[in-house]
Parts: sequence; C-alpha cells; structure tokens
Amino acid sequence: MNTSLVRAFVAAASLTSFYLVFDGKAQAGEWGCQVILCLSNPGGATQYPECRPSIHKLWRELAKGHSFPTCSGVGFRASRPGYEPYYCNDGYRLTARYRDRGLEASCISIAPQTISSDECYSNNDRITSATWRRREGLIKCQRYVTTRPNVRPQPHYVDVTIDGVGKQRVWY
Repeated sequence: MNTSLVRAFVAAASLTSFYLVFDGKAQAGEWGCQVILCLSNPGGATQYPECRPSIHKLWRELAKGHSFPTCSGVGFRASRPGYEPYYCNDGYRLTARYRDRGLEASCISIAPQTISSDECYSNNDRITSATWRRREGLIKCQRYVTTRPNVRPQPHYVDVTIDGVGKQRVWY
C-alpha cells in the first residue's frame, strides 16, 4: 500500500472537508486506484508529488489510445476520449466555419461589443454587421466581435464520474 499517497489524499480531504468513500476493497497500491484518489483531490490531480507519476502515466496511456484504468471496489465511469484543441475567453463562444483552407475555428462575442463609430454606416451602400444601438441611455456603434481561439496545451480529455465526487474532465 502506498502510504505516502494515502497520507497526501487524507491531508487534502481534511483541508477541504471532502471525502471519497471506499467500500474497503480498493487498494491504494493499484495504479487505477491511485489515479482515482488523485483525481478526487479538489486541489487538482497533480497537487501532491505522490500523485504525479500515476497521473502522468494516465496521460501517456490515454494518449496512446488505451482505456481508462480500473479500480476494484470504487464506482466510477470514464467517457470515451474526446478532443477539443481550442477554447475561448469568457464572454466568447467557439464557432467553426468552412473557409477556402478548410474548417476554421474562431471565437465570437456572446453580446455585441462597442466599437469605433467609423464601422457604423447610416446608408445602405455598404453591408456591415456593425449597427447603432441604444445602451445605457447612449447610442453606441456595436457588433459581435470575432477573435482567434486559444490553443489548449493538452487538447485530449476524458470525463470521469467518481461515486460521491461527481463529474470531472481530465485533460491530457
């Protein structure tokens, strides 16, 4: 039994009033159980040095297409691996469009943003998405703003559901 791993988890649990209940059959020495213990930590799966080898091994195995490890005595489910290479900042949503060079991802603002009044036109000679809108008692030139998406350093994921903990997305 890996006592340092269990000690690290107990320390995390006591600090956060967070407990994962085992039925007594789980062995902390099993790699799958180590993964579950580490993923259960509210501070993050790699917060404690004792967890890092197990979690890094998990990421390597999942990246190779191997299945999520099992742990006898603990109820958990893992989804099929997913892939999301891009994400947007708060206030934006990810969109994708086909362009000349194929599928292109971008982020578009959820609400219209105030922009330069030069982009708003009063005549119909030019088609633009910018329009004059009344906001907070003022008339402002606004449109939905598009930006480039951020690239995830770890774009692959698995959604893990652990009894008593809930659903968690693990990026690798």
